[in-house]
This record gives sequence, C-alpha cells and structure tokens, in this order.
Amino acid sequence: MTEKPPATRPAEGGSPPAGPHPYTGLTPDVVLDALDGAGFHGDGRLLSLNSYENRVYQVWLDGPPAGAAALRQTRPGVAESVVAKFYRPERWTDAQIEEEHAFVAELAARELPVVAPLALDGGGTLARHGGFRFAVYPRRGGRAPELEDRETLKWMGRFLGRIHAVGALHTFAARPELDIENFGYEPCDWLLDNGFIPEDLEDAWTSIAQQALEGIEGCFERAGEVVRLRLHGDCHAGNVLWTERDEKANTGGPHFVDFDDARMGPAIQDLWMLVSGQQEVMARQFRDLLTGYEAFHDFNLAELHLIEALRTLRLLHYSAWIARRWEDPAFPAAFPWFNTQRYWQDRVLELREQVALMEEPPPRI
Repeated sequence: MTEKPPATRPAEGGSPPAGPHPYTGLTPDVVLDALDGAGFHGDGRLLSLNSYENRVYQVWLDGPPAGAAALRQTRPGVAESVVAKFYRPERWTDAQIEEEHAFVAELAARELPVVAPLALDGGGTLARHGGFRFAVYPRRGGRAPELEDRETLKWMGRFLGRIHAVGALHTFAARPELDIENFGYEPCDWLLDNGFIPEDLEDAWTSIAQQALEGIEGCFERAGEVVRLRLHGDCHAGNVLWTERDEKANTGGPHFVDFDDARMGPAIQDLWMLVSGQQEVMARQFRDLLTGYEAFHDFNLAELHLIEALRTLRLLHYSAWIARRWEDPAFPAAFPWFNTQRYWQDRVLELREQVALMEEPPPRI
C-alpha cells in the first residue's frame, strides 16, 4: 500500500450520498420494454430476484418466443418465464461481458450443466435499452447442494474438473485476473484513498492489512508456479442449483449459474468455497472433491497453500466492493452494519486471524 493524501471521510453507516443512482431508472416498464425489444414479450408480471451486483428479474411471458423450445415447461397452464440480468453500469466492458457469454456457451456446447444466455432478436446475447445492458437466461430452479454429503462433493468435483478442462483450452483476453494486485493491494489503497477507515482505527487496520498482504505473498511463493485458467470465479453453494436425480431421463444433479465473476485464476479458487470446518474435515472434503475432479482434469496439490490466501483476498475485496457501491440505495438497505466503528474493529480481528491461518500448513490430502 502506498501513502496517499487524506480524503473526505464518508459518514458512518446511514444513507448513501444524495443524487439518483443509475438503477433508479430501471423501472418495471423499462424492464418489460427491454425484453419486448429483444423478442421476449412479457405478460406484465415480474419478480425481482436476489442480486446486489446487478439487477435480476424473473419475467413471465405471454407466449414462447420463436425458437425457444428449451423454455417450454411441461406443466400445462403455467406461464413460461425467463430471467433477465441488467448489468451494473460501468463495471464490465461489452467485450468482457461477451467473453463471459462465450465461455458459458462453450461449456454448454460440451453438455456441461451451466445456464447460458439466450440468443436475442437481432443476434448476439447482449442487448441495450434505456442506457442499460442486459442478457436473458432460461429459468432454472433448484436448491443448494448438500455439501456435507460425500457423493455430492464427488459429483461436484467431476463437473468442476470438466469445466476447468474446457477453461484450460483458451485464455480470457478482456477479463481481468484474480491476483494479489486486483483483489488485495488495489482494494486496500482504494479504501484508504476514499476515507472509509475510521481515523482511530486507520493505523491498526493499515498495519494488519499490510501483514495480510505479506502473508498472501508468502502463500503464493510456497505454492510455486501456478497455472491460471478460465474459472467460474465465484463458485460458492449459492451459485450451484441442485435438482433431484432422474435416472430414466438422465437428468438432475448440479447446474452452475452466474458466471459474472469469471476470470483467469488458479483452479483452487473454484474449490475452496465448497469446503469448511476444521483442518481434518476440510481435508476429507477436498479428497472427495478431488476424487471426482481428477477424473477429468489434473490438480496441482501445491495450490492448497493458496486456500487461506484466497480467503483473505476475498475478505479485503469484499469491504471495498461494498464501499464502491455505497451510493446504490440497495447497499445501505442490505448492509446497514457496514462502515460502522464495530464493522472495522471486526475486520481488524478477522485479518489477524487470517494472518495466523496463512502461517499454518494446508490440509493434508
């Protein structure tokens, strides 16, 4: 982290700065008009789905769009629906979004269980309307996977191995890497530059953040040469939907959604968020995951040194992620505890724990 001039400090907690956020203009009429222009004619009903980074809606249609056989539901009398994702303005470039779409389409073409965007009227998968960019997806239901079940972990591992086998075939040209600079140094500098750290905690937070960054560097040094490939990037249980197995139809199991954070990085990034608990429990969970994974793609065990380093990068990035979006009215409502004195005190303690964990050996597989 570098020395920066002091910034005007934002108010603790409370409301975001005055002024309309771009998403204020994303009214139901705008959503329905956008889909209508893309060939998906809504019947007037829509439901806001859980998403903070983007705005995501389930939209019911008054009839199937041309060529949309994959959208047809088997239950008569139930209206078809799609999921429309309106991208956060100025986060990704068109090229970065289209690169994500192309990666997911590549996975879908190889019959991997991913939810790919649908082709829109006029061609392509990314459209514009009213100053917003959006994509449309088929609606896929499901529940969170039971990660305590060993067979489920093996099943997840098999599909992640297949995803990574495809991800290793090419590289992203436009999307950024998951690395120490983008997820560590830059977010820390941004928080300091913009005055989010309370004055009485700035020295303590800066000191422990610097120790954490040094610990992350050490973990990457111990891991050695790490191959980077195209990843899901945010592969936690909430981004995997599970449906019950139907042996006759050969359907069911996991399907992976929301590749919005796809980027280049080490394979372990798509595995570590699926395990938890004490070291011996994590070791068993990793063994189950890798039993399935290595049937389709080799795994470098040295990457286990990166588990706590990647967790620490995620924690640093998370604070800056909320802070950068604080003027979005959805964020103060969803995270009322953010930017309070207690919040930053807890972050100092959290980073101290991570510094200690990064000094411990990784799980023994």
